[in-house]
Amino acid sequence: MPDFDFALGEAADMIRDTTARFAADKIAPIAAKIDAEDWFPIELWPQMGALGLHGITVSEEDGGLGLGYLEHVIAMEEVSRASASLGLSYGAHSNLCVNQLRRWGNAQQKAKYLPGLISGEHVGSLAMSEVGAGSDVVSMKLKASEVAGGYRLNGTKFWITNSAYAETLIVYAKTGEGSGGITAFIIEKDMPGFSIGQKIQKMGMRGSPTAELVFDDCFVPQENVMGPLNGGVGVLMSGLDYERAVLAAGPLGIMQACLDVVLPYVRERKQFGSPIGSFQMVQAKVADMYVALNSARAYVYAVARACDAGKTTRFDAAGAILLASENAVKCSLEAIQALGGAGYTTDWPVERFLRDAKLYDIGAGTNEIRRFLIARELIGAR
Repeated sequence: MPDFDFALGEAADMIRDTTARFAADKIAPIAAKIDAEDWFPIELWPQMGALGLHGITVSEEDGGLGLGYLEHVIAMEEVSRASASLGLSYGAHSNLCVNQLRRWGNAQQKAKYLPGLISGEHVGSLAMSEVGAGSDVVSMKLKASEVAGGYRLNGTKFWITNSAYAETLIVYAKTGEGSGGITAFIIEKDMPGFSIGQKIQKMGMRGSPTAELVFDDCFVPQENVMGPLNGGVGVLMSGLDYERAVLAAGPLGIMQACLDVVLPYVRERKQFGSPIGSFQMVQAKVADMYVALNSARAYVYAVARACDAGKTTRFDAAGAILLASENAVKCSLEAIQALGGAGYTTDWPVERFLRDAKLYDIGAGTNEIRRFLIARELIGAR
């Protein structure tokens, strides 16, 4: 397949080459097993750490590569091309947890938690959502009550990626009333009163573990408050912009994976004595898939570059993942159709691509919320 040169720069090209080789060698051969067995291959985490993939946006002084969101997007795309579910867990670890610690942690917190997370010795997670607080995350109920030396947390979180394996979790809890009463805390898995609740079964992204978090009078010391007290909404919302920008690369990887399967198939599969790729209707599908991928790439890469330039906007971060997620669902459906009956079987991975792609219409804010953010900014309505 020809590559369009987006002129992303030497660092981005290096990250793509390194990640693509690792993904092809270590991740792609086990992608079907990850999905079929709902298996999280934690042994890959230190190997990814050795390549620097967990700390792409972390400064060299703090043990990272000192690169930007563009390079992070490229790594996310290539991991997701091999396994979308592993890509999702990678994004939750490296962006939602590590990057938030990089941005908001104090010197002591960074020194304590970043080394294990960057090396891959530890898995990271972030917890915002609750059963009754998804898109309306500010309505969360998890309560943090101030006590001598810290806080006691009581309540639950839900739909939390990586939680069952995480050593370090960034958790948002209520320390006051309304949007001005939320604080971010760094939670360690062995803190008394903290436990993992029910494991959540999903139609796709199997192998990216999702579970409930339970806090039963869990004591969190004062030094584990991350960012300003009662300033958690600012921490949370600023992180969402970068989360959407980086996670938007997951659908890019899925679309590329679709083409990786479809192109050789339509060249080799014959009907009526000719390869089906010679039929105009099949050619139209391939063309549409290619355009869907590269149009989404252009937007996602541009938003990542804006993040690196300090010029990101909430509505464009939402727009990039909106376009990429919807294009990935369409591409996955076209890939299934191009393979016909074979595409509907589990013998081929395209049905998995569809199940995985659908998550990105929902996670990090549903597409309805993304459209609301974009329209509100354009129209000026509040």
